[in-house]
Amino acid sequence: MLDLLEHPLSPYAQKVKIALVEKGIDFTVSTPNAMGSGNTPEAFRAANPRGEVPVLFVDGAPIFDSSIILEFIEDRFPTPPLLPADPLARARARMIEEVMDTHYEAITWGLSEIAWFRRAEGELAVTLKAAAAQQTGRLHAWLEKQLGEAEWLNGETFGWADLCAAPFVQGAVGHGVGPAPDSVLGRWLDRVRARPSAAASFKAAADSIQAMSAVAGIVDAGLFKRQYRDHRLEWMIRSGGMEVVLKGLEKDNIRFNGEPV
Repeated sequence: MLDLLEHPLSPYAQKVKIALVEKGIDFTVSTPNAMGSGNTPEAFRAANPRGEVPVLFVDGAPIFDSSIILEFIEDRFPTPPLLPADPLARARARMIEEVMDTHYEAITWGLSEIAWFRRAEGELAVTLKAAAAQQTGRLHAWLEKQLGEAEWLNGETFGWADLCAAPFVQGAVGHGVGPAPDSVLGRWLDRVRARPSAAASFKAAADSIQAMSAVAGIVDAGLFKRQYRDHRLEWMIRSGGMEVVLKGLEKDNIRFNGEPV
């Protein structure tokens, strides 16, 4: 039995859901209480000391980190394969995943800090959004180079590289910094959206956005502490948002990784 702890808006969780559906694997989904708040229930922290989704329970045993979960899925359920057969192509797919998980995710996460959590307004918000637009533009150009003349980032067939990139690019569209619809990458995204696995994941994300309307007040009151770690913290500082970080520390509504329990 596979049980997935997730949140529909998490691109990391979306990667895992798309992979499971592509492989035809039955699984259940649920969202843990207070997920990402800094007040994570002890049972969830025991499963993932970072208090993040996704966590995949396999017969009750937890696996966390989306990349490790995907590796497990590929090892346990090798057919149909998500990674290419050629070792160099497999490494390339994993490199695309790494760029999306770090560089790209930091940008869309930062934009959500502005759009949903109201961390920055006025001139500061303009500065951060401009930086995000420039950065995603460069990453889209890089992804188009990876795509080349192929239909999929993974090569001849949809796979690992595509499902690792698609949730982040789709999220960028929602923030107004996605690829042009008629661009090479825009047409790739349309092909991804046509797949039932991605369509279901993207719809669940869109359906959950309405619930985000009240989160800014909760964060401002110190009841929900957003996690600023590694690439996210770096993005906010280097893009001009040091003020955001300092204010978050002052108000005690940002947090960093805790220790394993």
